[in-house]
Amino acid sequence: MTAPISRRTVTTSLLAGAAALGTAGIAHAAPAAGRPATGHGRPADPTVVLIHGAFADGSSWRAVVQRLLRQGHRVLAPALPLRGLASDAAYIRSVLESVSGPIVLVGHSYGGAVISQAAAGLPSVKALVYIAAFVPEIGESALQLTGKFPGSTLGEATVTQHYPLPDGGQGDELVIRKDLFRNQFAAGVPVPTAQVMAAGQRPITLAALQEPATAAAWKKIPSWYLVATEDRNIPPAAERWMAERAHAHTVAVRAPHAVSVSDPGPVTDLILRAVRSVRTGH
Repeated sequence: MTAPISRRTVTTSLLAGAAALGTAGIAHAAPAAGRPATGHGRPADPTVVLIHGAFADGSSWRAVVQRLLRQGHRVLAPALPLRGLASDAAYIRSVLESVSGPIVLVGHSYGGAVISQAAAGLPSVKALVYIAAFVPEIGESALQLTGKFPGSTLGEATVTQHYPLPDGGQGDELVIRKDLFRNQFAAGVPVPTAQVMAAGQRPITLAALQEPATAAAWKKIPSWYLVATEDRNIPPAAERWMAERAHAHTVAVRAPHAVSVSDPGPVTDLILRAVRSVRTGH
């Protein structure tokens, strides 16, 4: 059952700093590795690793990172290549393997599919947090899950671009039209912030969205899920269905797909629930 959380507005500091956002800035603000132990038999505090999704970058976590850092948590927000599910998951797994101590792994959108695969069999990952994200079963793709329920308008809001492949061929990647970006991805976010997000959006390959998952870490790792009830990328009905299938601790927020930008407070609160669970062992 979902528990509603009231909508919160974007902070003035987020809007003021939007033009200067960048993944590198977040990475410098957050140490790269956690401390392995705390002594006195208490479990080590986990490092929070935040994985963005398609049409975004690490700066989409800016306000969440700021909140976590203020409370003394270690945070990483690496850039996701968005080239293919297997290769993206392998890259994120290499990042996770560089972190000492327990990890709370968070994924937004396509990033949810990535963390589900990257964390499989990795004992350091103690909790998975899905923020309006895909939670695929083995053999399912993001595109397949998007179409499972009606409501997504992403297809009509995107355009296809071509990029060169190593073998000399060309691949297809998707971007959201800039004139439709705010309405599709970040409805309710202030216009200047949405414009910056649209200008810096990261394309995702069509192949990545079509690639089936080969692992499902959520079957063995406790999970949390935030449903964005105004999502126009992933149908909210699909989000609820995936959360229920994963037996995730679930909350619902009246927010767009870019909920970490529009409502960083509830996103942070859910992550902190997972952190407390790891810290206390409950």
